[in-house]
Amino acid sequence: MKRSFILFVVLAIASVPAFAAPTPSKAVANQSLDSRAADLALVRDVVANEQVAAALAAHGLTQEQANQRIAQLSNQDLHQLAQNVNQLQAAGFTQQQWIWIGIGALAVLILAVVL
Repeated sequence: MKRSFILFVVLAIASVPAFAAPTPSKAVANQSLDSRAADLALVRDVVANEQVAAALAAHGLTQEQANQRIAQLSNQDLHQLAQNVNQLQAAGFTQQQWIWIGIGALAVLILAVVL
């Protein structure tokens, strides 16, 4: 009796992970058309920015070519790009990076004067 109870408990605990639902690898499998249009508009607005357009032109892309390539992105890739667009840089350093460079240069100057 005790043995069968222990066996039952072990089997019940071992089967718990089997009840878990599968997790999708991408966050947006069924994105609506309205959501795609909003993501597309957001990314195209960023591409229309002067600095971004200049960086694209430096790499040989016109704004029209960039928009065509953006339109070819899958719904998932477009959504990920739209969500992370504020993390992208057009070119050069961020303001925080320039501050750290300035602090480093100031530290070198102070050390050069002191030593």
